[in-house]
Amino acid sequence: MVIKVLGPGCPRCQELYAETRKALGLSGVEAQLVKVEKLDEIMAEGVMMTPALVVNDEVKCAGRVPPAREIVTWIMNAAATE
Repeated sequence: MVIKVLGPGCPRCQELYAETRKALGLSGVEAQLVKVEKLDEIMAEGVMMTPALVVNDEVKCAGRVPPAREIVTWIMNAAATE
């Protein structure tokens, strides 16, 4: 599983990264967590607002920082379909 946190490195992007790490710990799922900070790479994901979260090439949220428990749900659903 690949999880990407998209954003230029602003405080909200860092907060999303921290919440995602927390969610991974809570879920117990092994995944590769990647920060994507280059604008062209962010746009290639089809995202116009940051921060954004992509789980297995599917944009789960953009423009907000969801709580870890919401991210856990997305991770568990993605793990179940792998």
